[in-house]
Amino acid sequence: MAGFDKITEKLSRSVARGTSRRSTLAWLGAAITGAAAFPVLPVARAANPHGGGDSGRVPVTSGLEQDPGDRTSCDYWRYCAIDGYLCTCCGGSVSTCPPGTEMSPITWIGTCTNPADNRAYIISYNDCCGTSDCGQCLCNRNENDRPPVRPQSNNDTNWCLGTQSNVYNCSTAVIVGVALEK
Repeated sequence: MAGFDKITEKLSRSVARGTSRRSTLAWLGAAITGAAAFPVLPVARAANPHGGGDSGRVPVTSGLEQDPGDRTSCDYWRYCAIDGYLCTCCGGSVSTCPPGTEMSPITWIGTCTNPADNRAYIISYNDCCGTSDCGQCLCNRNENDRPPVRPQSNNDTNWCLGTQSNVYNCSTAVIVGVALEK
């Protein structure tokens, strides 16, 4: 043990002779500054242009020729005016809420074109409320979004009003009807 003490003492004395308190503090300050800057470095995140990434998710389709598309993708035709997490990724479906949540009776609407028949459909976007957000498949598509002076057409509002809890979980996209021709 005495040999270890002598080696440690010798190493400590040589470091003390070769450095000053100021240089040690300067080195320590540079290390702390470098560590603080590390989180702001750019990170590559693969995502589609509407938000949210696929993250290797298995596509969910209806299997119907007249309802094409992946229901877990932000590019699905019914999601043309959606803003929030997709219920299809959170345990629900395109028209039903996940277990333990409640569908809000107050909604916003959008008009989306189905690529299978080129017809415009009125879509009711209902928020599912009651548990914290699921954090999967975030989509923010603002096609035909209206300013808040027309709240029924605006997707930036928490629509969990009229439910037991106003805590947002995810959003559905229910077809209400076919839009009339102009």
